Amino acid sequence: MWSTRAFIGLSLALDGLPYNMSIDADTRGTGDANVDLMNDTVLVRRYREGEEPALFAVYYSAIHFVASRDYTPDQIEAWAPRDLDSRLWEARIRGINPFVAELDGTVVAYADIQASGYIDHFFVSGAYPRCGFGTMLMTRILKEARCLGLSEVTSDVSRTAQGFYERFGFRVVEHRNPVLRGVTIPNALMRLDLKNG
Repeated sequence: MWSTRAFIGLSLALDGLPYNMSIDADTRGTGDANVDLMNDTVLVRRYREGEEPALFAVYYSAIHFVASRDYTPDQIEAWAPRDLDSRLWEARIRGINPFVAELDGTVVAYADIQASGYIDHFFVSGAYPRCGFGTMLMTRILKEARCLGLSEVTSDVSRTAQGFYERFGFRVVEHRNPVLRGVTIPNALMRLDLKNG
């Protein structure tokens, strides 16, 4: 178990309700995190077992500090609540096996691409908005999708990240209103056709 301080809190929706909306802090924020990608060491690599608390911190801050501009406090709390079963979170992260962006040894973003072409998680820390980490990760997972021979990539994308996804050629297939812990949290199913791109 992680300390309460390390994990501000999350209860995964394992009751069949969607909770896997993508957030990318490249789409909002002030961009004033003082990151100089020319001089700082940035590495995009596969997640390593044991990094689950760091990925949770990214997830939580992306939702509470960035997505909060597009969602109500009740929606934010339903999406990333204050209670967490760390074993469920660890299993989820191990299952999706994401790529991470690391800045000078600190995980600042993560995203995955599944064999089906589905992006389950895509989050950039709320401490690093508009610093290019989302772009780096999207470039990496689209390269992975092409290496896997995928013809399309899909994701359930938050309001906050839809513009970011559109810049990469994704298009909205369907607007959705999933209910999570009794609260509607609107998103959109988005799709990128890799055959024609």
